[in-house]
Amino acid sequence: MAQPQKFFENLSGAGKAIGVLTSGGDAQGMNAAVRAVVRMGIYVEAKVYFVHEGYQGMVDGGDNIIEVSWESVSSILQVGGTVIGSARCKAFRSREGRLQAAYNLIQKGITNLCVIGGDGSLTGANLFREEWSGLLEELVKNGKIAPAAAKEHSHLNIVGMVGSIDNDFCGTDMTIGTDSALHRIIEVVDAIMTTAQSHQRTFVLEVMGRHCGYLALVSALACGADWVFIPESPPEEDWENNMCVKLSENRARKKRLNIIIVSEGAIDRQNNPITSEKIKDLVVSRLGFDTRVTILGHVQRGGTPSAFDRILASRMGVECVLALLEATAETPACVVSLCGNQAVRLPLMECVQMTQEVQKAMDERRFEDAVRLRGRSFENNLNTYKLLSHKKNISELPKSNFNVAVLNVGAPAAGMNGAVRSAVRVGITEGHKMFAVNDGFEGFAKGQIKEIRWGDVGGWTGQGGSILGTKRTLPAKYFDQIAEQIRANSINALLVIGGFEAFESMLQLAEARGTYEEFCIPMCVVPATISNNVPGTDLSLGADTALNAIMETCDRIKQSASGTKRRVFIIETMGGYCGYLSNMGGLAAGADAAYIFEEQFDIRELQANVEHLTEKMKTSIQRGLVLRNENSNENYTTDFIYQLYSEEGKGVFDCRKNVLGHMQQGGAPSPFDRNFGTKISAKAVQWISRKLKETYRKDEGRIFANTDDSVCLLGMRRRALVFQPVMQLRDETDFKHRIPKEQWWLKLRPLMKILAKYKTSYDISDAGQLEHVRVPRPKESEAI
Repeated sequence: MAQPQKFFENLSGAGKAIGVLTSGGDAQGMNAAVRAVVRMGIYVEAKVYFVHEGYQGMVDGGDNIIEVSWESVSSILQVGGTVIGSARCKAFRSREGRLQAAYNLIQKGITNLCVIGGDGSLTGANLFREEWSGLLEELVKNGKIAPAAAKEHSHLNIVGMVGSIDNDFCGTDMTIGTDSALHRIIEVVDAIMTTAQSHQRTFVLEVMGRHCGYLALVSALACGADWVFIPESPPEEDWENNMCVKLSENRARKKRLNIIIVSEGAIDRQNNPITSEKIKDLVVSRLGFDTRVTILGHVQRGGTPSAFDRILASRMGVECVLALLEATAETPACVVSLCGNQAVRLPLMECVQMTQEVQKAMDERRFEDAVRLRGRSFENNLNTYKLLSHKKNISELPKSNFNVAVLNVGAPAAGMNGAVRSAVRVGITEGHKMFAVNDGFEGFAKGQIKEIRWGDVGGWTGQGGSILGTKRTLPAKYFDQIAEQIRANSINALLVIGGFEAFESMLQLAEARGTYEEFCIPMCVVPATISNNVPGTDLSLGADTALNAIMETCDRIKQSASGTKRRVFIIETMGGYCGYLSNMGGLAAGADAAYIFEEQFDIRELQANVEHLTEKMKTSIQRGLVLRNENSNENYTTDFIYQLYSEEGKGVFDCRKNVLGHMQQGGAPSPFDRNFGTKISAKAVQWISRKLKETYRKDEGRIFANTDDSVCLLGMRRRALVFQPVMQLRDETDFKHRIPKEQWWLKLRPLMKILAKYKTSYDISDAGQLEHVRVPRPKESEAI
């Protein structure tokens, strides 16, 4: 039975005081988390305090602990680092320091702490919580506070958020700052690749990660690096020889550059450090290649947060306040984590202990355990990298005698090329012959089909658009020709990478199986569209890149208003009838409103938004940002809304409008899309391999697959990747408007309204449950 909806309106923060601090190393997105905590806290009528300079500020007290207002966190969403400062604090490690910190908090009435930092900061917070009653007794005994004050503030609630670019905290898929750090790394790698190609150079890139190889591993996966060194999985013995053989083989295949990525904490099997200089000297002495070292350093910590980090931090910040409001004296300190696309609460010390277990496993040289304890996502990243980076000899490959065709259908989306590369290489590793189809089903019908080999897809991961070419044409008008081409080329399976048209194409082919036996082959869809409107998946390939393009443009537009007071911008986004880009872009850019088709609006709401902005202009925040999905309403067009705002805001603010258009489809894929496309496509081809074995009729010497589960869409659902028959997804689809009937992100819609100071209802049915950290078992099913 579905659980009843629960709303946070009955959770009041009146009379409560929340302190927010950032501690340890800074990370992009910390400010977005601080902003969300402050605004959500004020929204529920709690007092919110900044604790400047982390635990040092808590110990020093005075002006370091100040009450803040709604406007205090204006214009910090797009700023990297942390505006409230972070410092390492020796004093807080002593009981005397914590005693002083407790006294300073009691003076302000703060008994709820939101701590944003790494495992060290969160462990310190938990110790502080456990000692709290003892510290208060001591303060009463010393005459520092009255017994009544100790009774009133008898327990301390702690909720943590992990801010760390290394993604080194167990229990969460992503820590705040990791995605932004990957953006910095990939920007550098893309730039280096162009110069390296010009001179046939080898580049050794050192990235951060003293105890965790996540940044090195994912950036290697995202750029197709030749070799990667990470602390959790040191190279086998004789790695020096193996690496040099691989680099020279790649050069022999006419590859003009080599990229080697090294985590700063990289070690060998004896726990000896492997440095970037050591690798450079090895390549120069053994191979004589022109080799350069680039150490990225603190560049990775800097810059503006990515869309992913802003949305993640905003969600975590709101969840953090809800957790503090619901906390009791018996509630253990918890950390707000991300699992799939779900916000979950986990016991803080369980996560810390698991994180420490990883380090212990590495120290004891139990490297397989270290990888497993990092979690399913990390393990899957490593396995996928190994699969795609090392070409096996023909003699080592299984021989399947199956032919698999790959094609793009629909509008281009960033990440498509990385998905094709992954499919081709995994297919070859599985023993299949891979075929590339140009220009979608139109090209298929015309016979634009040719074999594609391992080396043909080198360097595709970082390229935007669709190299194979893509068309929106559906297969129905070409059934005869497509069936003929499947026969002529002996195609045994299809992998279609595309948007809503790809889903519709699979439905058409599945329905035509009764007439065309040629279509009785395994078929799989990998969803790829910036609109994120494909049923059966929470996320589509390309949507993250488009979201970043929208956010970056909104940042620039907002900045242009800094010299021109009292200006409102109306911005039109793509997405067809799906409001994902508009809604999530609004959340990432700090918009005042986002108009979408899924939530119908009328003239009264438009008028209320104008009045809301008029009130806003009376404060210190004198600019506004309004997003509108292109098909949100056929009558309330972007021009209409622009004219309405201009007229109603006369004398208070002026208006400008921007239609973002096809810039949302272009550009190099984001690290998320490169990684997501690579992994989801690899999984799709492995599914195709299984289906080919299952449906092969030995007596007839052919493939015959005519069941519903042989035509599937691979989508991300909540916390895992799931194969779903397209015929079953028909009932979940609104074909007229080309959107799923239910969309998970609509639950986040109130977040944007709350953070923009609108009164609204926020469904928290999914929140409030404290889960436990799962210890991954060997050979467990993969997560993304």
